[in-house]
Amino acid sequence: MLTRKSALAAFAFTLPVLAFGADALSHSDASFLKDAAESGMYEVEGSKIALQKATDAQVKAFAQQMIDDHTKANQEVEALASQKGVKLPTSPSVAQKAKLKTLEHWSQSGFDNHYAEGVGVSAHKDAVKSFTKASTDAKDADVKALAAKTLPTLQHHLDMAVQLADATKKSSSSAASAASR
Repeated sequence: MLTRKSALAAFAFTLPVLAFGADALSHSDASFLKDAAESGMYEVEGSKIALQKATDAQVKAFAQQMIDDHTKANQEVEALASQKGVKLPTSPSVAQKAKLKTLEHWSQSGFDNHYAEGVGVSAHKDAVKSFTKASTDAKDADVKALAAKTLPTLQHHLDMAVQLADATKKSSSSAASAASR
């Protein structure tokens, strides 16, 4: 026979489990937030390098927009992660740090195109893919909403980056052919 005391004990035992289950994110949702934070930091840091090293005004303008937009997006990811109890990384991934090191040491010749292709096109292709998946597959409604809200901006960044990469490829090709004459 279930006594009042044992019923209360059973309820008290399940209460933390219920509370944890209600707030805890799935592994994939938490992983998405961590990856989004790393990628956002990578794009901001890479764009800061571009502000210093780029020679093309369009590249500098794109880099500044990336800093502004991704700083805002990073703050939104941080706020949601904090609300959901997810500890985010404080820097880009090891692979992203290596790419940043390469970017820092890239010579002036071809830097603009290297930045546009790497931080612009490649990183945004990855981000669009990740945010598209999260906008449809995330289990947590807030994670899904953040991904869906951010996705159009990332797609716009990708479109801009593709145009910028084409323009910088043409200008670096023109400069190389002029130098060989």
